[in-house]
Amino acid sequence: MTGPLTTFGDNLWLADGSTVAGAGGFHFPTRMAVARLPDGALWLWSPVAPDAGLIDAIRALGPVGHLVAPNTLHHLFALDWHAAFPDARLFIAPGLRAKRPDLGFATDLTLEPPAEWQGAFDQVAITGNRILTEVAFFHRQSRTAIFTDLIQQMPRDQFRGWRAWIARADGMTAPRPTVPRKFRISFRDKTALRGQIGQVLGWGADRLVYAHGAAVPSGGGQALEQAFRWLRP
Repeated sequence: MTGPLTTFGDNLWLADGSTVAGAGGFHFPTRMAVARLPDGALWLWSPVAPDAGLIDAIRALGPVGHLVAPNTLHHLFALDWHAAFPDARLFIAPGLRAKRPDLGFATDLTLEPPAEWQGAFDQVAITGNRILTEVAFFHRQSRTAIFTDLIQQMPRDQFRGWRAWIARADGMTAPRPTVPRKFRISFRDKTALRGQIGQVLGWGADRLVYAHGAAVPSGGGQALEQAFRWLRP
């Protein structure tokens, strides 16, 4: 069951989805973002499990032009949303094509925003991680940085038993938005990563959205600096 579509910033909306099962029996909350581009087309980021109410709410905002699978883990519902909006163009994170050959018709995200949303969004491909490749976005109008899995902050009681212990040790349920330890140790080239995150910090974000945890309506730039403080030389 999805939550309502709520306004988060100028021409930016969020909707919380149902929990999804991950490795080891962990269940994660989900979130999607919807942005209206200057041409009126809607941009759907990390779409959650669709239901009729959410689809109707999105249709009421305008025509869906773009669907975004922003990393190599968030792609479960890409085909469902493409079936609902067959005229929309699907964009996928680098490396996802090998994992999902059924998405062969999609367009790979790159270092630069495609023409369809150039000027409305900035983006940085965060590469070199053994677990995932993720593209981070910055919605200029609302000054919102948008991450997927690389930043998390789930409720302390999200998990039970030994999973709760692992979540605390990993940083998934830390007191503030954090890069989980499993991702920190999985980056091959910290120097390259510092350059990528330097671009992110240069955005000067006011707000912060990520898939697993409460969105940050103010102080987003400071939250990002704290989340990546471990990366300092």
